[in-house]
Amino acid sequence: MHTIVVDLGFGDAGKGAVVDRLCQEGDVAAVVRFNGGAQAAHNVVTADGRHHTFAQFGSGTLRGVPTQLSRFMTVDPLALAAEADHLRSLGVPDPYRLLSVDRAAPLSTPYHAAANRLREQARGAERHGSCGMGVGECAAYALAHPQDAPTVGDCTSRLRLLRQLRLLRDRLTDELGRLSVPPIDDCAAAYLAFARTVQLTDGGRLQSLLRQGPVVFEGAQGVLLDEWHGFHPYTTWSTTTFGNAETLLAEAGATDGARRLGVVRTYTTRHGPGPLVTEDPELTPLLPEPHNGDGRWQGAFRIGHFDAVAHAYAVEVCGGVDALAVTHLDAPARSRGLRICRGYGIDGRLVERLTPGAAGDLDRQAELTGRLLRARPALWDTPGRDPRRWTEAISALLRAPVLIESSGPTRQILKRAAAAAIG
Repeated sequence: MHTIVVDLGFGDAGKGAVVDRLCQEGDVAAVVRFNGGAQAAHNVVTADGRHHTFAQFGSGTLRGVPTQLSRFMTVDPLALAAEADHLRSLGVPDPYRLLSVDRAAPLSTPYHAAANRLREQARGAERHGSCGMGVGECAAYALAHPQDAPTVGDCTSRLRLLRQLRLLRDRLTDELGRLSVPPIDDCAAAYLAFARTVQLTDGGRLQSLLRQGPVVFEGAQGVLLDEWHGFHPYTTWSTTTFGNAETLLAEAGATDGARRLGVVRTYTTRHGPGPLVTEDPELTPLLPEPHNGDGRWQGAFRIGHFDAVAHAYAVEVCGGVDALAVTHLDAPARSRGLRICRGYGIDGRLVERLTPGAAGDLDRQAELTGRLLRARPALWDTPGRDPRRWTEAISALLRAPVLIESSGPTRQILKRAAAAAIG
């Protein structure tokens, strides 16, 4: 059975380690990325101490599992080159041999990134917490100029590529002023080389992969950042639920679907501004994050107690999950005061469930965000230090079985048969 891996929080729950573990069995045909772009940061740490933060390559790469970047993935060839270099240093001889990219995938450029950063700077104290890599800017430009927005497939035609890059640069410059970016000819040369190096595919590629064996679909960010269901405006320009992966499966004729695997950690975190109802600064020194920290564009890395209300909301807007992966099970022993919040106080009322709204109603989502910014934890569970009590409590609150448990940073520490999550 195929598996779709989705983060049920604000990201950083451990999707990389979970995908890597799912790829351990040796029969996985590929990892398919189905949302986000180069701003993803999925950490995998091997038993011998090698560490890689996966951004666009799938998190099964260190096990030799190929990656397919779908048309829902925003592709940044310059960032891909840097990532490939690091993978080579870790012993992957030819990372690009393991990579295929859908021609229809949007092309993310330094022009998008520069515009993204200018807009975020202009917001001042009202920043949204962007990663500053231009993924949202790329999506916005494609919506505004669908005929002119560059795609991966355009990297095979120098004339077309130059035309589109000039239009992009000029439009953004007219709107925002001078951009600090490399020359168009330099970008075009890099993109043309990328197209000659990487296997470019069409929609039939996934059908071929599905016939070869189980496929793991790797999501980016988290459901609480979803463009339609997240807490607007502190969201991403991406569908972070199971939706894109299931669309790809349906288009490929996979009538049996896939197992929906939701990932959470034993405490809730987020990068940058926006609601984090259970935030507790006293947890920060107790739960150090070697692979997460404050970012220039995202802002502070924030830590709170496990927010069952928010994670249950994520499960609901996803349409449910089949199973859970619970990571950071070593945290309760390191922070004895770690708890589970299962109810908020908002404007004098106890709230134990957030009601999902209609997809696309951003005014409604902004109103929900306002309420959450006023919310405070009001109802607690304290499972203690025993990891088994944590998995039992999380399973009950999110109404799904726990199939994978993770304690510590390395992939070998993952418990319970990951093979069960593939079938």
